[in-house]
Amino acid sequence: MTHSIRTDTDMDRLGGLRSLRDTASHYALLPLRIFLGVTFLYAGLNKLTDSAFLKSAGTGSIGDTMRAARDSAAVPALIDLALKSPVGFGCGIALGEVAVGIGTLLGLFGRLAALGGALISLSLWLTVSWATTPYYYGNDLAYLMAWLPLILAGAPYLSLDAAWRTRRRRRSGGYR
Repeated sequence: MTHSIRTDTDMDRLGGLRSLRDTASHYALLPLRIFLGVTFLYAGLNKLTDSAFLKSAGTGSIGDTMRAARDSAAVPALIDLALKSPVGFGCGIALGEVAVGIGTLLGLFGRLAALGGALISLSLWLTVSWATTPYYYGNDLAYLMAWLPLILAGAPYLSLDAAWRTRRRRRSGGYR
C-alpha cells in the first residue's frame, strides 16, 4: 500500500479544510494591515481637520513643529525644504497618510501603499523623531519596520488587489 503526501494545494482542490495553523499563516499580515491602515487614515484625517496643525506658525502648527525639530534632525535639509511651504507640506503629509490608509485597508495597490507608508515613516523618523532617546521611545522607526512585511507581501488576501488578480486569471482561463 502506498501513501502519498497531500499538499495544501491538493487539499484545497479536493475541498478539504485547512488546518488552523495554515489559516493563521494565510492571514498573518491582515491584523498589521488593518492596524496600519486605520492608524494612517486617522492620522491624516486628524491633521486635515486640526485647525492649528495646518498653519505656518502658532502652537500645534506644522511650521512650529518643524522649526523645533530642525536642529536635532538627522537630515535638517528635509525640514528646510518643507519649511519653504509648511502648510503645503502639512497638507501633503496628511493627504499621503489618508491615501496610504485607504490603500492599505482596501488592499488597493497594496505594495505601493505600504511603500508610501514606509516613506512617510522614514521621513518622520529622520526629522521629527530622530532625537528621541532612547530610540525605541519614538514610534516612527517602529512604523517603518511594520511597513516592510507589507511591502514584501502586498495585500494578497481580502483585498481589491486579490479580487483583480482572481478576475484576470478567470478571464485568461488560468484560474487554479
